[in-house]
Formats: sequence, C-alpha cells, structure tokens
Amino acid sequence: MTGPAADLVVTGARLRDGRVVDVHCAGGRVRALPPAGEVAVPPGATVLAADGGLVTEPFVDAHLHLDKVRTLPLVGDAALLAYTADGMAASAAGIDLAREVKRHYTVERLLPPVRQALADGLTHGVLHVQAFADVDTAAGLIGVQAVLAAREEFRGRVDVSVVAFPQDGVLRDPGAADLVEEALAAGADVVGGIPWIEESHADQAAHVEWACALAARQGRRVAMLTDDAPDPRHRTTQLLAEAMLRSGLTGRGVACHARALGHYDDDRLDAVLALAARARLGLVSDPHTGSVALPVERAVAAGCAVALGQDDIEDAYYPFGRHNLLEVAFLAAHLLDLRSRPQQELLVDLVTTSAARVLGLPGYGLRVGGPADLLVHEAARTVDLLARHAPPRAVVRAGRVLAGG
Repeated sequence: MTGPAADLVVTGARLRDGRVVDVHCAGGRVRALPPAGEVAVPPGATVLAADGGLVTEPFVDAHLHLDKVRTLPLVGDAALLAYTADGMAASAAGIDLAREVKRHYTVERLLPPVRQALADGLTHGVLHVQAFADVDTAAGLIGVQAVLAAREEFRGRVDVSVVAFPQDGVLRDPGAADLVEEALAAGADVVGGIPWIEESHADQAAHVEWACALAARQGRRVAMLTDDAPDPRHRTTQLLAEAMLRSGLTGRGVACHARALGHYDDDRLDAVLALAARARLGLVSDPHTGSVALPVERAVAAGCAVALGQDDIEDAYYPFGRHNLLEVAFLAAHLLDLRSRPQQELLVDLVTTSAARVLGLPGYGLRVGGPADLLVHEAARTVDLLARHAPPRAVVRAGRVLAGG
C-alpha cells in the first residue's frame, strides 16, 4: 500500500461489547467511535455500512507451518498416519517420516502455495501470521527463502513474522543450529526450536538453552514447539519458561502445542502454568491437528496469554485447512468443549486479542487511536460468527479495504 490512507467511516458497527457505533478512520488510525448516527460522516469519506454486523480486530495466526502448505501430495499418508495414530503416541516417528518431503523442495515449487495460503488468510481476515519455516540439513534454507519472498509480496497487507525452525532438532541434526543463524541473517525474525524431539532430557535442555541464548544475544523473540505428545514425562514447556526468565526474555517467547500438559496432574499443571505466566510465555493450541491438547481454559485462568493457530494446511501432519481462524475456533469449540456464551467469546479472543498478546503485537486493538485495521462481518452475534465461520464482508487495513467491501 502506498500514499496516505483515505478517510473511512464504518457505520452501524456492532462491537463485541454490544455497542453499536460508527468507526471513524483517518490517516490509517481510528479517530472516533461515537454511537451510530451521532456524528456526521466527513465530506469525501468512504462509507462502509456494517448494518449492525459485528466489527472486530483482524485475526492473528500464531502458528502456521507456511513452507509446508499443500505438500501432502509430495509425501503421502505415512507420516500423517504415524503422527496421529494411537493418541499421538508415535508423533516423533511421524516427524521423521515427514522429512522425506524436503527432497522435493525448491523455492519455485513452494512459493505458489505459500502465496495462496496468505491470500486465503487475507480473504478470511488473517492479517498477522507467525510463520514457521524449516531450516535443517535436509532442506537448507529453501523453505525460509520461499516464505521470505512471500512476506515481501504481502508487505503492507499481511504481517508475516518468520520463525527459523529447526524441525529435526539441533542435536539430532548437526548443522541445523548454524542454519538457523544463517536464516536470521537472511531476514528471518524469530529463533525457532523443537526441544522435545531431542533424544534425551539433557539434549532437550541443551536445545532450549541454545535457542534462548541466541535470541537474547541477537535481541530476538523465541518460538518453540514443546511437548507435542501425550507423555507426562515431557517438560520442555517448563524448561522454556525457566530459560526465558534466566535469559532476560520475559514476554518474548511462545510455546506451541504443549500437549503433554493435558496429561499432568493438577498440582504439576498449576505449577507449570504459574511459571509460564511469570515468564509471560505465550501458549498456542492447535487441537484440530492432534487428539491431545493443552488445557486452554486452565491456562487462561492462570493468567497466560493463549492463542489458537492454524498449524498446518494439507501437509504431512493435517490434510485439511484453508487458513480460516474462525473455522479453527469452531473446531476448538467441539474439541475443547467450549460452547457456552462466555466460552464463545473466549474462542474469538483466542484468534484476536489474546493471540495478539501471545505474539506481543504492538498497538493491536480496535480502539480510538489504534490502527484502522478491522473486519466487518455479516454475523451480528458471536454464536453465528463461529457457527458460520464465513469470510468477513470487508477486510480493512490502515483504513483501506483490502477484501470485500
């Protein structure tokens, strides 16, 4: 987007707190939120009629393996079956089998589906993405290069934070740690990790320490996949929170999956969640991509910032997905037993305001003085927003209509 943003007024906007207002935007910011019809529309302003439909912040995808989008046909179902079978007991084996897909990697092959995933997300109101891209000795930097190229294409429309992600570990895959640093030098934003995949507890701890030390040294955030199996012996979420506190990374870390926490006893779970809250470690759950999930409501009650993520789109771990976070929230309503009205509001939080907290997004929020980034929905009720999980009528970024209208 270039040039100054035109004035925009969204009339008859129903906010999630029940108020119906007009949203006055100028210079790419929200300038006023008066009750509907109370303040005249400025001459020359573009008018977008919400007609009482909900108007929300844009959606935030805190966990998407963007380089892997639509690669399932290249590898077949073996990894998918191993990852999901027997209550995810063999999830590590699934990851090893999925490595096979990388022999097909080229930037030219990966870029079109990466580009399409971001375009589909934009249509569904996803304007912020934490995108994991594999860096390992099988694929080198090809996945990162494809994601960085797409990030530039979508700059100004979709914010893409690129995680340099050593999918096969750093001790199990010698050379991957150096590739992470190369990816950061090439333009990746976040130090990635997957400590639970390492062979021993000592190696898992070393993986966490390496990532946090690198993030602290370079002034980066850190994002890891932790405890992605139903095994209560896993404790890499705890290790990450502890290392963040030691490394001065408070509020600058994310743990995705953390599925093993669902198999902790209550006292241990409470202790780990309290530690995560103290470290301001954001937690991301993807309940649709596996049969075990982080106890989301317990994490929220403990004061943790929690998000839902798309995680995968037609890859070796999940055969569906269209980068629609309302669809993810709808699935989570069933998988996590979140059906009451307050729980419905929580589900929307998990893909908007709470997800923004997970990623530490500055300035996010639909408020006077905030960015003129918003979604206009057909649904007037949260229950319909979730049940229909339809694309927004309009997607607005910095006061400009990017989709719909």
